Amino acid sequence: MNPLLVLLELGQRARAAGTLPELGFLLVNDTRQLMPYRQALLWFEGEGVRAVSGLLAPEANTPFIQWTHRLMGHLSSAPVTPGPVHTVHAAQLPDDLAAEWSEWLSPHVYWLRLPADPGRSDARAGGVLFVCEAPWDDTLHALVGEWIATWHHAWNARLRPTPWSALVWRQALKKAWHTDGGHPWWKRTPVRIALLIALLLVWPVRLTILAPGELVPVDPAVIRAPLDGVVAQVHVRPNQAVKAGDLLFSFDEAPIATRLEVARQALTTAEAEYRQLAQLALSDPRSKAQLATLLGKVAEKQAEADFLAGQSARAKVTAPQDGVALLDDPAELIGKPVQTGERIMRVANPRSREIEAWIPIGDAIPLDDAAPVDLFLSASPLSSVSGHLRYLAHDALPRPDGSYAYRLRATLDDATDHRIGMKGTAKVQGHRVPVLYWVMRRPIASIRQFLAW
Repeated sequence: MNPLLVLLELGQRARAAGTLPELGFLLVNDTRQLMPYRQALLWFEGEGVRAVSGLLAPEANTPFIQWTHRLMGHLSSAPVTPGPVHTVHAAQLPDDLAAEWSEWLSPHVYWLRLPADPGRSDARAGGVLFVCEAPWDDTLHALVGEWIATWHHAWNARLRPTPWSALVWRQALKKAWHTDGGHPWWKRTPVRIALLIALLLVWPVRLTILAPGELVPVDPAVIRAPLDGVVAQVHVRPNQAVKAGDLLFSFDEAPIATRLEVARQALTTAEAEYRQLAQLALSDPRSKAQLATLLGKVAEKQAEADFLAGQSARAKVTAPQDGVALLDDPAELIGKPVQTGERIMRVANPRSREIEAWIPIGDAIPLDDAAPVDLFLSASPLSSVSGHLRYLAHDALPRPDGSYAYRLRATLDDATDHRIGMKGTAKVQGHRVPVLYWVMRRPIASIRQFLAW
């Protein structure tokens, strides 16, 4: 076939190749259509032998590939000579390479250099080695040089750099640094961008944390069970306004009334015994010794009756102050056995509110006295309730979800119409810190916990 037609066909196939391995296979195998050779090898600096004629993929650990890798590395570092095709002889090589020449190669070897594109940071220098049984005709040198140049252009067009490659970043930074050539360093655009980024990273901002929060009453009266018993009736509804002295709930008085009646009967019996013995003591001096014992028994029965009378009086629980009754479903309280001190409900002033938030242990940052606290309620996301820190607990308390957190209370700055019990997210503002610390605080803390550093 006409060599020019073959060259055109190979160039078309090189442009149509979709992958780098396909291009390498085309070079080392189909170049035989232009000139004869026994073997061809494609090599790149830093990568080694990429393709060998007759093989799908070269094995890097074989002695032949390792020796040719050292050979082509030496040829690539040799001084550049004119012409696209360079004849290689054993006499041109170092002794360690020349000693194994006859074992691996024929007498006629040709080297075609593939220079690295100076405009691309991902391009590497390389070359193609052709091993021939007979010398090439000098008229084919220009033809094969043109084919290698066409192929190399297609190779560079398919080469895609790794985005996170250090070489790519270094070349990009170097190019950007020298973009404004001739200007003083402080007037260069990359320097100004770097200074702007550095200024943003050290710009002071308030260190803020987010925590679940809600509106709670200030110093509510906690109504606890005054005795052990069963709740018989609840006389108020949730959020009902009550006055001081209003009846809130009552206990089942039947067990207490029974015990009180028994105690009173025992007291009456003890008093009767005491009177009888006192009359007997007037005529029998020996009975006077028993008067002190009976007198103590009367006092014991009197104390027991008084205690049960007090229990009966406490069976009806009243409101200690004006406010609203805060409780859940009253039906769940009726018939419920409770113990002394168990919380039943709260009575709080509906106009006296504050913010309560639970700070996770990982977000326990130092806070100033009266640090700003904003509560963004779920029912009103477009506005916030503002306040100032009143206190932050020193000890972490267990939460219903199993985590531990610090209780925070904040006094409201202004009155609000939101009712007690509404929940949302509290934003607490701490000291001013650089933006870099604000961004990296949690990642650094996680890394330190993982590495124990």
